[in-house]
Amino acid sequence: MAAATPVKIDSSHLNYEASILFWKLIVNIFFREIRPRGAFNIPRKGPVIFVAAPHNNQFLDPLLLSLQVHRETHRHVQFLTAAKSLNRQFVGLFSRLMGSIPVARAADDAKPGTGKVCLAEEDPCLVIGEGTQFTTEFSPRMQIMLPKTVNYATAEVAEVVSDTQLRIKKEFGGDSGKRTAKVKEKLAELRRDGQVGLEFKILPYVDQQQMYQYVYESLRHGGSIGIFPEGGSHDRTDLLPLKAGVSIMALGAMANDPECHVKIVPVGFSYFHPHRFRSRAVIEFGSALDVPTEFVEMYKQGGVQKREAVSKFLDLIYDGLKTVTVRAPDYDTLMLIQAARRLYKTPAQHLTLGQVVELNRRLLEGYTHFKDEHRIQKLRQDVLKYNRLLRDLGLRDHQVPRAQKANWKTLGLLTYRVGLLIVWTIFALPGTILNGPIFILASILSRQKAKEALAASTVKLKGRDVLATWKVLISLGVAPVLYLLYAFLATLIAIRANATTKWKIMTPLIVFMALPFMNIAALKFGEAGMDVLKSLRPLVVALVPGQQRTLDKLRAMREQLSNEVADVINDFGPKLYEDFNQWRMLPSASAPPSSGTPGLWRRKSSTGAVDAQGLGLIHPMTWIDERLFGWSRSAHRGTSAWAGSFEEPSHTGTPEDSDEEDAGDYDHVIGLVPGHDDHLGSKTRSRNNSYANLQRLRLSSLAQTTGTDVPSAFSPSSPDDDGLQIRTGHRARRESLSDGVPVQRLAAVDRREPFPDATGDLNEEIRQGKTGQSII
Repeated sequence: MAAATPVKIDSSHLNYEASILFWKLIVNIFFREIRPRGAFNIPRKGPVIFVAAPHNNQFLDPLLLSLQVHRETHRHVQFLTAAKSLNRQFVGLFSRLMGSIPVARAADDAKPGTGKVCLAEEDPCLVIGEGTQFTTEFSPRMQIMLPKTVNYATAEVAEVVSDTQLRIKKEFGGDSGKRTAKVKEKLAELRRDGQVGLEFKILPYVDQQQMYQYVYESLRHGGSIGIFPEGGSHDRTDLLPLKAGVSIMALGAMANDPECHVKIVPVGFSYFHPHRFRSRAVIEFGSALDVPTEFVEMYKQGGVQKREAVSKFLDLIYDGLKTVTVRAPDYDTLMLIQAARRLYKTPAQHLTLGQVVELNRRLLEGYTHFKDEHRIQKLRQDVLKYNRLLRDLGLRDHQVPRAQKANWKTLGLLTYRVGLLIVWTIFALPGTILNGPIFILASILSRQKAKEALAASTVKLKGRDVLATWKVLISLGVAPVLYLLYAFLATLIAIRANATTKWKIMTPLIVFMALPFMNIAALKFGEAGMDVLKSLRPLVVALVPGQQRTLDKLRAMREQLSNEVADVINDFGPKLYEDFNQWRMLPSASAPPSSGTPGLWRRKSSTGAVDAQGLGLIHPMTWIDERLFGWSRSAHRGTSAWAGSFEEPSHTGTPEDSDEEDAGDYDHVIGLVPGHDDHLGSKTRSRNNSYANLQRLRLSSLAQTTGTDVPSAFSPSSPDDDGLQIRTGHRARRESLSDGVPVQRLAAVDRREPFPDATGDLNEEIRQGKTGQSII
């Protein structure tokens, strides 16, 4: 009888699966909610490169992406990781287990140079040294890097002339020489102070061919590569310039193997307070991009054609990233857009995280295009003024419509919530005390690491991109030591109490088994308590004598701003997009049924939907809160006292819903797309209120002014898992004339022909001309 052939188990596969299981637990503890969007865009097979941005959360970004891809397709993503990071003890271990590809960076091996340097007055590509040793320290293709005072300006060495002269390939800052002027200004300042020049560092030449060959081989076998093309993590609101590496990988892989059809999947990260414990995140996967064959042919030719192909394809990748990221030029603009979004939706609505990101993106695009309009400037000033009033009162925007006139019921509700807060505090206190040392050490040490990262970076603003990473790493290092200490102390107590041998042995085991459950309970009870604590502020404000007039003024101001924001969107939207009314995103006052099932940690709301992050144990208290203090005609169907005089779904007024401005658990925003309701079949229910009626008036006025049928936000619709209609195409910006049209052809255009028709005809001729047909 023939012996059975042993089954060979791939150790790298097991290592990856074990790492995914471990990090899934850690990530779900750190984040309160992680919401994927567009996961259906992930290719199930074939070579793919995931291009992710912005890189706002250092080592957690690749973990979140790997987890989501594995969850959807079970694919293993290999990330390009700095070789320096792989040398770290803990990070390097898990990076190797997950098959990360090391990338050597010249800056990681930088060494201080001898002497000081300046630029020749007549030639910005000629570097003059003072006390330097260029012939022994430099060789062609190495790089020279100037200090932080000139933003670490770097240039490649083309020729070493002598010990005191070397020629660089391009000016500092590239062909534009944008940093040369700053370097010269700094040199002039140093001369006035009696100094001879700038210090510098020597960057070695790094040959990346081995890394590229590894990537090509992985893609040839249908692998998945992950890369952050910005080159490093940062905490800016906009994207950094993309590095060309991702473009070279895709084009090079297809140039080496014509059968290797690489796809590029743009991935956007949107965090809500990324550095905080129990924050939220959205990961959006864009449509997969094919690599144009004409770029591959240009790449094969080498030289100028190769560089042009790399540049053009990098532009395509950047355009793909723009569709999945919210790119604000600065923090103030981002805060303005978020405030406008909150004013646009009605108080009875709660957006999913995916809908929040999508609405932010659309509003930001419109604001960027029309920001110089007087009406937009006026609205910006009014919204910022409203935000300042909110900050002065200590309220959040969603609490303003619910603020009610102070009476004995308000006092009773405040008393009840304080009691509820005490109950949750008592339940959460043991775990909080036991884990207190972890929280304190993680907070202190992570801030120190952020300061170090900020000092060594030219792109970071506050170094917040490393906070979450170090909080997780420090907690993972401290927690086992702390739990061992607790087990030792418990065993010591058992010994001093003259316990039996059995209990002396069992005590440390019981401690180790009990601590995780105690921590999870403290986590959930603590979250419930924080939600209740945040809900107390408007009640206290309402009870303060003289504050009612301020609250009334604030409510009126919010209603006026809400109307103005809606009017601005209705007026300017069609100017930016011809199909605005067909693709518009409008609020809906309904909560679509969830496919989830209520469980211990999932709360079923009064509308029948299942809260993604609810706590089953607070449901009885929520029920009492709504029935005991929601004394209105609609109280029997769950209207909360928090809703004031508005008849809203009960979940909008409960304390756990007052967590954050950008939090939302239900799908209440629907992109209205005609023709998609027939095959999806799901219906949503409407609940009318004064704000919902206001939305109807907004739409009806728009229909009267435009003479078109505007779809109602309250009609049955068919959202996908994020509450958004599935699109079959891109939104159509008003078509503009392509470049390259001959003057003779423009002169031949019939002046009586409508401009859109003439533009479309000319653009079509241009497209045909590019495929080999004549334009005339």
